[in-house]
Amino acid sequence: MSTLDQSFVKNSVWKPDLFKGKVAFVTGGAGTICRVQVEALVLLGANAAIIGRNPEKTEKAAAEIQALRPGAKVIGIGKVDVREVEQLAAAAKKTVDELGKIDFVIAGAAGNFLSDFNHLSANAFKSVVSIDLLGSYNTIKATFSELKKNKGVILFVSATLHYYGVPFQSHVGAAKAGIDALSNALAVELGPLGIRSNCIAPGAIAGTEGFDRLVQSGSEEGQNKVPLARWGTTKDIAEATVYLFSPAASYVTGTIQVVDGGFWHLGSFAGDFYPSVIKQQNSIDNPKL
Repeated sequence: MSTLDQSFVKNSVWKPDLFKGKVAFVTGGAGTICRVQVEALVLLGANAAIIGRNPEKTEKAAAEIQALRPGAKVIGIGKVDVREVEQLAAAAKKTVDELGKIDFVIAGAAGNFLSDFNHLSANAFKSVVSIDLLGSYNTIKATFSELKKNKGVILFVSATLHYYGVPFQSHVGAAKAGIDALSNALAVELGPLGIRSNCIAPGAIAGTEGFDRLVQSGSEEGQNKVPLARWGTTKDIAEATVYLFSPAASYVTGTIQVVDGGFWHLGSFAGDFYPSVIKQQNSIDNPKL
């Protein structure tokens, strides 16, 4: 089920046809956050290809998003592992064959789970880095010719987990730090080609799988830890996404747009389970290699 609808356009500060004629290529597009990013782009005139591993989930999401705007075309391309650049290249070709081109790329495929270092195997660490960081690199590699041709825009989905030490998230923090570095390098290297590259860094976004796994206090008390006194919404991420792809951001590249209500400044993400759970986990003599 879609989160946004035509009311997003009706009540928006954005022009209804802002992205008319544009095509977005989105990995992780059937996921909670990336899906709403696609919904916003499509409602504002774009067509899109969403890329995922699960064909049924990906195609179902594509059909539901396509129904949001008369005349929209959204295709779902499943059985794509972002760790395999050849699979992404095939998805990019299919997108161009069916939608004509690629203007916008969102590298949003990600993996995450809670694990302390003691019980985080080398293979598990590698898996998250491969999906998040290598997958992001592969996504841009596979779409580069289209981005170059169309002076396109890249948006990486990052996080705030590496801005300070967050227990149980060393794997994801390392991967997201790499994504930030990759985006910054591409902004400089690809800028002369007319390609912009930015990151969006969601904080605690209610209703997402990550929120349910990582935020232990979803209560009013938990919200009060956020400077803006509320959890984020997927619509908040969608609005920031629209800005970064829009002409209003035509001179914005190499930036990290944090959308978290100021939460990361407090360094309080780990407050509910630090340090008691750390001590508990390390008292168990069962390290993984």
